[in-house]
Amino acid sequence: MNDNLKSFLDQKVAQYNRPEFIANDPVSIPHMFTKKQDIEIMGFWAATLAWGQRVTIIKKCRELITLMDGAPYDFIINHEEPDLKKLLHFKHRTFNDIDTLYFIAFFRQHYENYDSLEDAFVPSNKSVILNDSEGSIREYALQQAEGDPTVETALNYFRSYFFSLPDFPHRTKKHVSSPSQKSTCKRLNMFLRWMVRNDNNGVDFSIWNKLKPADLICPCDLHVDRVARHLKLITRKQTDWQTAVELTEGLKELDPLDPVKYDFALFGLGIEERWGIEGIMPEF
Repeated sequence: MNDNLKSFLDQKVAQYNRPEFIANDPVSIPHMFTKKQDIEIMGFWAATLAWGQRVTIIKKCRELITLMDGAPYDFIINHEEPDLKKLLHFKHRTFNDIDTLYFIAFFRQHYENYDSLEDAFVPSNKSVILNDSEGSIREYALQQAEGDPTVETALNYFRSYFFSLPDFPHRTKKHVSSPSQKSTCKRLNMFLRWMVRNDNNGVDFSIWNKLKPADLICPCDLHVDRVARHLKLITRKQTDWQTAVELTEGLKELDPLDPVKYDFALFGLGIEERWGIEGIMPEF
């Protein structure tokens, strides 16, 4: 372990892992709500739409909330067919109204059977298997029976479960990734961080407990990847699921119980301090 690196990154975590971080970040969207299901729904949606400028991401999420009458969970559970017409022109980059309507259909189906979106990742009732089209649901159930869930297994399960409704639009599949596709799953790992981490700093929510902070995988976006490579936390040439795992393993040497807290440091250095673009990148 590099003690100088750990000390430096711990200082950066303390700098960015605080309520002041929220306002300019997509995590501000679920912070608009207190109801658990609203936090889950808009947290997932904010993470899904999290590409491009943060100010635009936040603006589009707020627009979506307005279209759902300011109450996402209530709208999803109680809407009638005419209510969906107002969503027909919602768009953010390649995410359009077809994707929006399928998200709403999935959420309604799920919340009619479960109290929390956590069961879409780590189901409490393994007998409820809707579809085995990609094989990962059966694999998940077997792994669950043999031991504790992993994030990799949970994400593979989730994607199969998410697209288990009849006649789902195939175009929407590009918006929900999984490790089985070799994706870094940056957005989903960010969402899991929001739901799972527990440090009482007021940024992450800690409303899920089936996965532990030590289980999480660090979100690996362009900024985090650039900074982590400079710090030699990543050596793998390509950027894929194994890259995110390698990064997380390196961070576990700094804090084995909460490695993903360093997402605040790496992201802050990349996007706020513009390491590799304008800022100085010191050696450790």
